[in-house]
Amino acid sequence: MYVTTKNHTTAGGKKGSTSKPTSKKASRKSSGPAITKEQWMKVFGVFLLLFSIVGFIAILSYVFTHKADQAYLLAGSTTPAGNWIGAFGAYLSHWCCDFCFGIYSIGFTFLAFLFGMKITFDKTLLPLKRTTVTTIFTMVWLSMATALFVVSSDPAAPDPNTFPAGAFGNFITGFLVEHTKAIGTIFILLALLLLILILCYNISTSTMAEKAVAFGSLFKRKTKEVRKPRVGGHRNDDEYEDDEETMEQRETEDLPGQYIENLGALGKEYSNNVIDLGGGDSQPEPQKPEEEVPFDILSGTTTDLPADGTVESDQESVEEVTPTEQPQLEVTLPLEPYDPRLDLSFYQFPTTDLLLDYQAAAIDEDAKMKELRDKKERIEQTLKSFGIAIKKIYATIGPTVTLYEIVPMEGVRISKIKNLEDDIALSLAALGIRIIAPIPGKGTIGIEVPNANPQIVPMKSIIDSDKFQNNKYELPIGLGKTISDEPFVADLAKMPHLLMAGATGQGKSVGLNAIIASLLYKKHPAELKFVLIDPKKVEFTLYSIIERHYLAMLPGSDTPIITDTKKVIYTLNSLCAEMDARYDLLQLAQVRNIKEYNAKFCQRKLSPTNGHRYLPYIVLIIDEFGDLIMTAGREVETPIARLAQLARAIGIHLVIATQRPSVNIITGIIKANFPSRIAFRVTSIVDSRTILDGSGANQLIGKGDMLLSTGSDLVRLQCAFIDTPEVEALTRFIADQQGYPEPFLLPEYLDDSDARGDEEPISADAIDSCFMDAATLIVETQMGSTSLLQRKMKLGYARAGRIMDQLEEFKIVGPTKGSKMREVLVHSPGELQAIFQSMGLI
Repeated sequence: MYVTTKNHTTAGGKKGSTSKPTSKKASRKSSGPAITKEQWMKVFGVFLLLFSIVGFIAILSYVFTHKADQAYLLAGSTTPAGNWIGAFGAYLSHWCCDFCFGIYSIGFTFLAFLFGMKITFDKTLLPLKRTTVTTIFTMVWLSMATALFVVSSDPAAPDPNTFPAGAFGNFITGFLVEHTKAIGTIFILLALLLLILILCYNISTSTMAEKAVAFGSLFKRKTKEVRKPRVGGHRNDDEYEDDEETMEQRETEDLPGQYIENLGALGKEYSNNVIDLGGGDSQPEPQKPEEEVPFDILSGTTTDLPADGTVESDQESVEEVTPTEQPQLEVTLPLEPYDPRLDLSFYQFPTTDLLLDYQAAAIDEDAKMKELRDKKERIEQTLKSFGIAIKKIYATIGPTVTLYEIVPMEGVRISKIKNLEDDIALSLAALGIRIIAPIPGKGTIGIEVPNANPQIVPMKSIIDSDKFQNNKYELPIGLGKTISDEPFVADLAKMPHLLMAGATGQGKSVGLNAIIASLLYKKHPAELKFVLIDPKKVEFTLYSIIERHYLAMLPGSDTPIITDTKKVIYTLNSLCAEMDARYDLLQLAQVRNIKEYNAKFCQRKLSPTNGHRYLPYIVLIIDEFGDLIMTAGREVETPIARLAQLARAIGIHLVIATQRPSVNIITGIIKANFPSRIAFRVTSIVDSRTILDGSGANQLIGKGDMLLSTGSDLVRLQCAFIDTPEVEALTRFIADQQGYPEPFLLPEYLDDSDARGDEEPISADAIDSCFMDAATLIVETQMGSTSLLQRKMKLGYARAGRIMDQLEEFKIVGPTKGSKMREVLVHSPGELQAIFQSMGLI
């Protein structure tokens, strides 16, 4: 192939141009339209749909025409094929039915239809992986079970392993019968059926036991309903005794064993009281067998007694107490524990195959050890030049930073080493030197030095680690790796809120994605909901497709990702309402936190009829919190402070990220309620002290290098890296599965202006006496400011605020805009006078 190169630099440094003609064959090939991989997949999907339809008809036809099809296959073209699809259908059904799973090979056409719909139209009718495994196991078992009872009756068949059980079923079942006989094979098949029902169809053993007991009771009841033949349309005394025994058995056979003894005694007591004649201890004489007593079958009472003085005429007739009139005792059987995951029982957790494994370039071990020795010698030489002697020095290699632990000689002051931070950085020619003096829990001094070849920490390595897979945390989040190259996993429920800050481009958004991905890998949609607030409008858009699985939103909201400032205020106040409602439920249930409440609800100790419900965890994530503070101010800060103070116990947790960690953004109220903080690299020590209450964040090297403060401890981590294609693949995997009919809806919230719209208008008596003067001042200056009223009219803040609300009510000024002035809606004194006249003020 010829390649054209322009402005080629020669060995002498002169520029030249070399061009070679392109062949006609290559030009023709490049000029034609290229078929993309996606188009090839569409073609394959159409083929699968065609195969599913044709295969279904062919195999269905083989059930009725298999003899004619087999004769055609044996005789060749001399005999016509009986299959509805013709010769092709005969061959296809012969191979599927005779050499696979018999007539149950029709399941292959079902799977082909599902995959064809997914590839061609991108529609997931059922979870593909689970449905595939379930269908294959079902075909295998049915083929084996059919082989027990069906034997080929066609002696001319070329192979005994033919229709309808298939070669697989006949071979496996024949092998089992040969070695375990028919009885053993039946028990093996029953065990396999039990495993398939449990693993593939999510049927519990307790449910199957209840169904078996109910079927046995029904069978026994039907067999005991056979009565003795009547003589003359009446029943004799033996029949009455049989009826009483039968009714007693009906009462007791469906009850647990612990109740049968008591109920049996109770039944005997009622059976002895047949007719109460009143007055006297004598028992009624039994009737003679030849004497017939007329008996009303519907009412169960005697209609005509012999007039022998047994019952006097002035006595009230007493009806016979029949078994049907016995009091029925209601017994409540224990219910199974409630499982919230059964709402989406077919949901599958994402696999780590969706994540990428960023393999670092091969590093020469000799060069690595040489680098460690060189830096060790430089540190020793620098300390020795300042008169500091050390005993030993250790090195711990991390993904981006190496920790050198120094054991100083006796009598060396720690502060003396700490003051040499800049000198050590100069000798090592490294950026981001950080001295830990001393290391907590150790008798050493740490010096963190960046590696010459930093490594990426893939999110896949954190998810696959034992610390993440085998932890018992409520909300596990994998943040990255420590200096010792160990995965770091924390529990968001114990933090309980997290504040992230750092300069632009230092890894905040990647850190938020790592937190979300960790929770998606560990929590079921029934157990966790996200509230995502994105003022930048581009960071969380990939998560919008999982709204029916994991996202919570306001009723009537258009998008699950909240970007509008006003909707942010509504959402935060709605979360406050949800918090108050949850605390009311905890108070009724007499528990202290969400874990105890959900445990009690799952044990069915709390009834939904009393308003109780399963409470999922709610994680509120805000990206670029500084922008919200600038635009909304106190309207955002107040509900966030409330949630941070109170929401921990009822399962609402906050994760907030900001670029500007200044004191007007991260105020004292917020810092007091966020004990756990993550600091990425910042530009100044002032910003570091704002986040961590100390230095250190200004000495980081960036690109995911961060410090985690949990109150007393300060841990240096390299944040796990998850890229946009990985997030997209993860959310697509979840979105392709069955979700809830709608997202998780938060309580509806109405602000003051909406609430006032339903109330009666303000009367003239309730209007402030300075209302007209204030309105005139606002219209003349065209400045809707509360501080203007305070200065010009010498009013207090509370009164000036009430007057401004009244001006808004009568459409003189517009609604509040945070720290900005309100818009003046009246532009001339004439319009203002008209408003005063309509109010009845003039």
